[in-house]
Formats: sequence, structure tokens, C-alpha cells
Amino acid sequence: MVSVSNSVLFPLATSSGFTSDGFSRSVRFARTINCSSDKQKGEQRNVLCACMEPPPKLRSDESFAAKFEGFSDQDPFKSEDLSTVWEPEDDSDVLIECRDVYKSFGEKHILRGVSFKIRHGEAVGIIGPSGTGKSTVLKIMAGLLAPDKICPLCNEQGEVYIRGRKRVGLISDDKISGLRIGLVFQSAALFDSLTVRENVGFLLYENSSMPEDQISKLVTETLAAVGLKGVEDRLPSELSGGMKKRVALARSIIYDTTKEAIEPEVLLYDEPTAGLDPIASTVVEDLIRSVHTKGRDAIKKPGQIASYVVVTHQHSTIRRAVDRLLFLYEGKIVWQGMTHEFTTSTNPIVQQFASGSLDGPIKY
Repeated sequence: MVSVSNSVLFPLATSSGFTSDGFSRSVRFARTINCSSDKQKGEQRNVLCACMEPPPKLRSDESFAAKFEGFSDQDPFKSEDLSTVWEPEDDSDVLIECRDVYKSFGEKHILRGVSFKIRHGEAVGIIGPSGTGKSTVLKIMAGLLAPDKICPLCNEQGEVYIRGRKRVGLISDDKISGLRIGLVFQSAALFDSLTVRENVGFLLYENSSMPEDQISKLVTETLAAVGLKGVEDRLPSELSGGMKKRVALARSIIYDTTKEAIEPEVLLYDEPTAGLDPIASTVVEDLIRSVHTKGRDAIKKPGQIASYVVVTHQHSTIRRAVDRLLFLYEGKIVWQGMTHEFTTSTNPIVQQFASGSLDGPIKY
């Protein structure tokens, strides 16, 4: 913990928004508690807790930045953007929000208070060194993992909101309507014993009342949308790496067209270009853009994906496939900004990652 003006600031105190260097846009009010863990039992200390209400509006101007002068100049959380003035946001277009999310596996702490929002129409990239929790964030967003209980003071839990509604537990425990979430795994995760047709149409075969011939037609159309034709009867073992990635993408974007209301979909990609050569990577990157609502797919139809999030290490994917970046390091978001700001950031962590230098705060 870090002592600031005789108060105790728990590192987990974060909020729903950040400046580009990772500082929370909200400041938690302090309250006095009896801290039994202190050397002197019962000593009263002011504690800043992540679960207390923030002020309705904060301007992180120079006077606010001055409060953090005690931090080292080498502190990666001290960045060029503390002078940013933040205004209240309209959250009506927020599809997914992670708020103060922590996750540990045994003694290994993966996420240490992650907060961000995914808005309708966004193309977001999550970047950072290996092992820092990027894939874990995707699985929590998808509802495959639940956040941990985090706050030692009030035992509150990190929260995931789907279109403004808090999700409780795993997706199987709390099915929230209003948004479809698709996850494209790094390895494609196709069923080896099923044909491409059966893989892509799996959800519809299992959970819809559509006739098989209608599903088969829809599978063919969806494969065409990702640039694949005539592969319906092949097995995954007969496909190249790039083709498997596209089949996995087709499986994620197919939906029951007989429903009266089609919910918007957020796609989550876990390193979609891993293991591909540069040309195959470009194909996949362009496909990710094409199925987005702002693009047109391989058969020139408007894309249907409302927003997407891409976990990646590749600079080509950062340049071609995303507009906004979240930099995750040691379980925290230490920087966020637009893609064009990535290579010009003065944050030492971002600089090292962008340049691939061995010199810097990231150690292997």
C-alpha cells in the first residue's frame, strides 16, 4: 500500500474511467476506520476504499496532478496526460463494462483492479506483455470466469455490466438478454470430428428450431461472408491455419435469423493472427474489420458485429484492426488511448513495448 498525506490508499481503488496513463477519473472519499492490521491495534487511520462513492465530476487538472508529486519519475503510472479534463459521459451506448475486476488463481494474482467500457461501434485492442491477464479479461467479459471478491474492507466484488445490468456469476448462472457475446479462441477450437458445416452451424443445430436445410444455407452464406466457399464438407484437419481462423469467425457471427429481434453482438478475439504468416494475418485483420457494423464483408454486405475486442501482440493487427487501445501490465490498465497515439506515448512501458527494446520497466 502507498501512504498519501497520512491516509492509506489501497491499490485496488479504481473507477469506471481512466486517463490515458491509467489513473482513475474518480477519487474515493476517505473514511476513518479502526485498522486491526496495524502494528498498534485500533489505531485510527483514513482509508481510501474502492467501494465508496466518487464525486459526480472530476477535473484532473494540474492541481490534481500535483497531489501525486511524491511518485517516482520512473513510475509507469505517471504519464503525459494528467492534464486531461474529463467531462461526464453518456453511458447509454455502453455494451460491456468491467468495474474494479480482480482475478487470482491460487496464489497467482492475475488481474488487480481492471476497469473499462466497451461502447457500441468500437474496435478495441487489449495489448501488453505475455502473462499479464489479457485472455483472462476476455473470459470474464464472455462470462466463462467470474471476478473475485476484492475489497478487504467491505468484501465487495468486481463487477461486469451487460448493457447496464450487473451480471452475477457465470453466464450459465445469469443469462442476461440484450447482447450476444462471441469468443474466438486463439487456437480456433474447432470440433475435429465435425465438418466445417457442422462446426459453423453447431449453435443453431443444437439450440434453434430452424430446419436443417435452412441452417445449411445460412452456413454457406456466413462462410462466404468470411471469404470461404466450397469448404462445408471438409474436416478441420483439411484446412490451413488461416482457414481455421475464418471458420471460427464464421461460427461466432452466425445467428438465428428467424428470431423477431436480433440482439447486437460483441465479438472477443484472443490473438486471432497468432501463428499466421504476414499475408494470412492481413486477411484475418481485414475480415475482422469487414464483419464490423462499420464495414462490409467479403460479399459486400454490411457487417453485423456491434463492437469487438482484440487481444494481440502483433503491430500489424494493432494498426489495421483496432481504433482504441488498452495497455494491460501486471494486472492493471496502465495506459489507454487511440491507436495513432500508441507509438508517440511517453509512458515508458508503452515505449518499450512499441519499440521491442530490452531496456525498460518490462523484464523477462
